[in-house]
Amino acid sequence: MKKYLAAALALTATPALAHHPLGGLPMETLAHGLMSGVGHPVLGFDHLFFVVAVGVLALFTANRFLTPAAYIGAMLVGCGLMYAGVALPLAELVIVASLIVAGGMLATGRGLSSGMIVGVFALFGLFHGSAFGGSIAAQEGGVGGAVLLGYLVGLGAIQYVIAIAAGFVVEKLGATSALATNARLVGAAVTGVGLFLALEVIEGPIVAMLSAA
Repeated sequence: MKKYLAAALALTATPALAHHPLGGLPMETLAHGLMSGVGHPVLGFDHLFFVVAVGVLALFTANRFLTPAAYIGAMLVGCGLMYAGVALPLAELVIVASLIVAGGMLATGRGLSSGMIVGVFALFGLFHGSAFGGSIAAQEGGVGGAVLLGYLVGLGAIQYVIAIAAGFVVEKLGATSALATNARLVGAAVTGVGLFLALEVIEGPIVAMLSAA
């Protein structure tokens, strides 16, 4: 029981750090971009829980340290596209779906090929990156190259650290295979967050339809 509680705490403790280091101030330097990049992934459950799932799923691939790079790389590409003015369609819905899919992959306990996991990471990474890029693109007057570089480095570094740390914690709690209870509990938690966020996404349109009726 203590192991299961520890697994749950590993998921819920990090959001306590969800405090933007700049407090809404404009980003003007490399350091500003770096701090903003480090702070953004822990501001919302959608990104944070997906990164945790990335780290735990990576445990059961051929290279637990290299596999998360598929997500990080795609995420940075998505962020860059958004900065350049190319917004991916239905990003919010796809991000919610990413939690349900990644969580479901873990919760089922079925062994999956490394190629499939890498593909899932890359696909959803583009949309998570697009969401991250929105905060940069929305900066009044735009941002300079140094700020963008710092932001991308911060985003990539903190998410890689979170993913590897999540996998390490779950492994230390006894997750030696995809069938391990701890790993499946993490998957159930991630799926639950995805379903909760899905309800939030569809709640607005439903209320609007009922109000108009």
